[in-house]
Amino acid sequence: MKKASVSAIALCLALLAGCAATAGTAGTPSPQPPERESPASDLPGTEMWQMTCRIVDGAESGALMLAEGEDGPYGGTGIYTLAVGETPVWIDGEEKTAADLKDGMLVEVCWNGLVAESYPAQLGEIYSLRAESRDTDDRCGLYLQVLEDLWEVDPGLNTSMEELGVDFSELTDLSTSEKAALTWAFGNAHGLMPITGTLEEIWEAGYLTPMTEPAEGYEDSVALYGWEGGCLFSLSGSADTAFRAEKWASGLGAYVFSDCTAKMGADGSWSYTVGSQAIS
Repeated sequence: MKKASVSAIALCLALLAGCAATAGTAGTPSPQPPERESPASDLPGTEMWQMTCRIVDGAESGALMLAEGEDGPYGGTGIYTLAVGETPVWIDGEEKTAADLKDGMLVEVCWNGLVAESYPAQLGEIYSLRAESRDTDDRCGLYLQVLEDLWEVDPGLNTSMEELGVDFSELTDLSTSEKAALTWAFGNAHGLMPITGTLEEIWEAGYLTPMTEPAEGYEDSVALYGWEGGCLFSLSGSADTAFRAEKWASGLGAYVFSDCTAKMGADGSWSYTVGSQAIS
């Protein structure tokens, strides 16, 4: 089977159609000290734009991975990297610093409306970030922890990997952009560009190689294949009810966390318990 691109891989290119395109919601900047008020007001033709994003990862370092809300340039599908630096930060109406931001926060980004063509995207000049601590929900951080825990068990399945598959299509409690940002963050943590798609899609795209031929009279099946140099990580369900996590290297090489339950703390962080584990 000839290897072809899984359709979802196109997110690296299709999400970002234009360079320096003005998009978002026009509005007034987040509250700032008087000397910083209306930072672009003296530039003819410059507007200020606002959009809501979820901090998926990077708050601790100040290098944020953001998943946009529906008011963003890509209608809730885009993801961005943003180095906070000296950008004014306001939390609960008080001026703070980048160190006070937390993963899982919803932040209102005020910027000049320009988006650089890259993946993840990069915004133009950032004027301020504004957040309310009560809106913090770090379930993306929960899933990143689950994926890392799954990576560590039975490491032989993902040792010396050259290709990383990711399938969050059955995860019901994240938005499209949050899934994309989670995918990127997980791949980036392991130095790999994720290949997105279901096991069947990855099989049909030619990433798998046969381990054995089907018995006479039986049709070909993905269970007869393995991924040489690759492994598929999948999440399904919801942190609000129960979820499942699995890594798959072949029909005879997989590890599963099933019946996982999670609980969110008052600060928006999550913890989880694995109901049962299985290996094949």
